[in-house]
Amino acid sequence: MLITSSRRLAGRGGRSDPAARPFERWTLLVLRHRYAVLAAWLAIVVSGGVLVTALPRLLASSYAVPGTESARAATALARGFHERTDGTFTVVFPVRDAPDRQLVTTLRHRLERAAQTLPGGHVASFRVAGGVVYGDLETTAGLQDAKQLTGGLRRLLRREGPALVTGEPALQHDLEPRLAADLRLGEGVALPLVFVVLALVLGWSLGLVIPFVFAASTIAGTVVLVWVCARFFAVGPYTINLVELLGLGFAIDYSLLTVRRYREQSARGQTRTEATVETMATAGRAVLFSGVAAAIGLALLLFMPVPFVRAMGLAGLLIPLVAIAATFTLQPVLLLTCGGRTTRRSRVSEWWRWWAAVVLGRPVRALVAGVAVLTVAAVPALFLRVEPASFAGLPQSLEATRALGELRHAFGPGAVTPTQVVVDTGRTDGATMPAVRAAVDRLSNKLFHDPEVYVVALGRQAPYVSTDGRFTRVLVVGRHDFGSPASRQLVDRLRASYVPAARFPRGTTALTGGAAPQGADFLARTYGFFPWLVLGALALTYVVLARAFRSLVLPLKAVVLNVLSVAASYGLLVLVFHGAQIEAWVPVFLFAVLFGLSMDYEVFLVSRIREVRDCGSPTTDAIAHGLEQTGGVITAAAVVMVVSFAGFVVGSVPGLRQFGVGLIIAVLIDATIVRAALSPSIMALLGRWNWWLPGARARKRLAVVTAAVLVAVAAPTTAAASPTIRLAIAHVVQHCHVWRTPARLLGASTKLTIKPGTRLVIRADCPMDFDYVQTRGPRLALGNPRTFAGQSRVIVFRKPGIYRLQVKNVQTPEDRGLVTLGETNVLTLTVIAR
Repeated sequence: MLITSSRRLAGRGGRSDPAARPFERWTLLVLRHRYAVLAAWLAIVVSGGVLVTALPRLLASSYAVPGTESARAATALARGFHERTDGTFTVVFPVRDAPDRQLVTTLRHRLERAAQTLPGGHVASFRVAGGVVYGDLETTAGLQDAKQLTGGLRRLLRREGPALVTGEPALQHDLEPRLAADLRLGEGVALPLVFVVLALVLGWSLGLVIPFVFAASTIAGTVVLVWVCARFFAVGPYTINLVELLGLGFAIDYSLLTVRRYREQSARGQTRTEATVETMATAGRAVLFSGVAAAIGLALLLFMPVPFVRAMGLAGLLIPLVAIAATFTLQPVLLLTCGGRTTRRSRVSEWWRWWAAVVLGRPVRALVAGVAVLTVAAVPALFLRVEPASFAGLPQSLEATRALGELRHAFGPGAVTPTQVVVDTGRTDGATMPAVRAAVDRLSNKLFHDPEVYVVALGRQAPYVSTDGRFTRVLVVGRHDFGSPASRQLVDRLRASYVPAARFPRGTTALTGGAAPQGADFLARTYGFFPWLVLGALALTYVVLARAFRSLVLPLKAVVLNVLSVAASYGLLVLVFHGAQIEAWVPVFLFAVLFGLSMDYEVFLVSRIREVRDCGSPTTDAIAHGLEQTGGVITAAAVVMVVSFAGFVVGSVPGLRQFGVGLIIAVLIDATIVRAALSPSIMALLGRWNWWLPGARARKRLAVVTAAVLVAVAAPTTAAASPTIRLAIAHVVQHCHVWRTPARLLGASTKLTIKPGTRLVIRADCPMDFDYVQTRGPRLALGNPRTFAGQSRVIVFRKPGIYRLQVKNVQTPEDRGLVTLGETNVLTLTVIAR
């Protein structure tokens, strides 16, 4: 039967849409090898089920931002004072009354014995105050290894009495079971409701199994890829929850669309094979473009210079990519095997036919009403306030959180995470210089008068001066939590006013670090890049939809409506969490996901309208038919999405709850106001202009102009220049980083003599990111100072002169082991153009 159906489909090839033929051929190929496809996906599901239990041990992340002042301060603290927050535990001993000397001595001995069991462990500090005794245990372990030591450390300490363990490794350790419990609760809420929705839409038949098999395969495939990625770089602790709940929504959404289209084709009398092939050529094509649109926003997160956001973006990006792969391999086999057949006419379709007549009969009213509602909903977005990670963003039931609460109660919120001003004098015993001491005194005197400052701690011995005397530091304790606006404002005053006014001597570097500066840098770097993320998503999505819709007008309409719906979602999110600040990563990741989700329903609707329009129907009739045929399935898909995302809301992590609420609001807005009213009313008003597309010659001219504009904007330094010189940044043990040509190593500092107009291509072969700074010569068009690992930078030296560039490694948690192999992390390149 498969061969006969193949011939029948091939025989009508001349009458079919040419764009559908590749999908038809691919589907037939998959169906011929369906048993191999099933075996491959079965292996993926089994592997995903095994690896999902091992994945949490590999997950760890921080809000550190490489290349910022807080990151450089952390490096200075690690070098001068051997402090590494990602490997430091804080042990809290609750005591009822003021402890006597004997008790303090006993507790210190307990802490010292515990430190001996940790790799490179030692007691970094030990303090008694406010009814609390606590100390810091520093280790040489990285975050992923240190968090695995938390359980053993707690058991050892509790053998002799009560003790609470906190710190970054302990927090990451405690989050694992809490996130797992939240995920089980979310799935327990979502799966039964999803089953009920699908049963109502698909009826009680074998076809009801398809979406669940498809979702399990998509999630398992994504887990396998995330596990592979986590072996090479840091992936955040929220990843499993994101993969399983987002994956459930995406996968069932796509599967539901294809199953409904398959049944529609079957009802027309087609064989199973014909219905499957036709479904993949129509609904499958829509899934492809909607999946690509969903992946675009998430893919752009990979270019954000913030490791935490990059890791979240990678986890999210893998979901639609795996869903697309499953759609074009597993889904045809599932449809052929248990797609089912239905001939019933749904009352839902009749209702949507009536609604289409209402909207198309009064398109102006529908448009004005929809835009007014979304505009009013978007107004609160003007008052959106974000904060970096803070104490309030942690589940309060965790032991690590309770330990922090004890310290906050005893010493105040700012004492738990003080801001540190680290002074690097650049030489041994430089901290004892009178000029340095005088500058430190001036800084502390200024800080004493700041209303936000509670305590200023400084001294001339450890722990305020490093053992070699090169580094000194000032601890600044604020009155508010490190994530609060008051703490970030203090950081701004420190950097902009207090530190410059201290007048540190030449050759001395003063860096502001700690939790509050790191949060300020996270916000500045993230939201400094966010507008470019938005513009990139808009531009790329427009190109993808122009190809999908074969129109230049419809993609513009889709992008505008998408922006309006996202703004309305932000506004309603502010109203829902009125009085609470939104975690900084939520709006960014929310935009990336929402942009793709919104495009899903737009592609489903407009693709169906386009099909009818291509068969010769008037635009108004095509819109009415598209709403009638897709309104029910889009509504059902939206309900499935809402139910799936409810799994985030029932959890205990505030950031994930905010993310889930934002997704639910956006899906409801998009499936109701946007797709049911705004999109069809605009299309009705545009009429034949919906399908406007220039002729072939005009499209070629437009493509040339677009390419020229992109080249002029994105790569102004790549203009013709001759000759071309190629350099690379290499990593060697002796010098850490050196320049090299294709033939030999040149060293950490090198000189080149060239002709004006020469083009220099520099590639970062070392697996790290680098910042470029010009320190001498005629101004070069360097653009973004950051170059990521594996990328090339093109520099054109147009004018005669002496140019000097400095290239500095940007340290990330993944790079730390490589950085310690050498001392030279700054490369100097001198170019003489004559």
